[in-house]
Amino acid sequence: MTLGADYRVITFIQTRDRPTAVAFYRDVLGLSFVMDDPFASVFDQGGTGLRITQIDGFTPSPHPALGWMVSDIQASIRSLTARGVSMKFYEGFGQDELGIWRAPGGTAQIAWFEDPDGNLLSLTQV
Repeated sequence: MTLGADYRVITFIQTRDRPTAVAFYRDVLGLSFVMDDPFASVFDQGGTGLRITQIDGFTPSPHPALGWMVSDIQASIRSLTARGVSMKFYEGFGQDELGIWRAPGGTAQIAWFEDPDGNLLSLTQV
């Protein structure tokens, strides 16, 4: 099997409360809402689909579930914190006051935050 020339990537996030998750991804993160179907709420992330599915009793992973490459991580963080998002700080990582960790060699800057369900999300600037 091959994907063919017309494939598109889609990502998935699970939630315990779909209306709250939809509000966060639409109103706080600013993703483009596409539609609801009986199984998921669908967003467009610049050509990549995101399906948010409600699962009763869902427990998030401690590892990043979804992330975005941004051109200005500081501006992105300031925009998110203005909307009530708190960045995650990890003891011993040496993050700056905005929560940005710089990879050794300075090639990447990464910051983390959570959605309302505790899914770990990230921003990366290279």
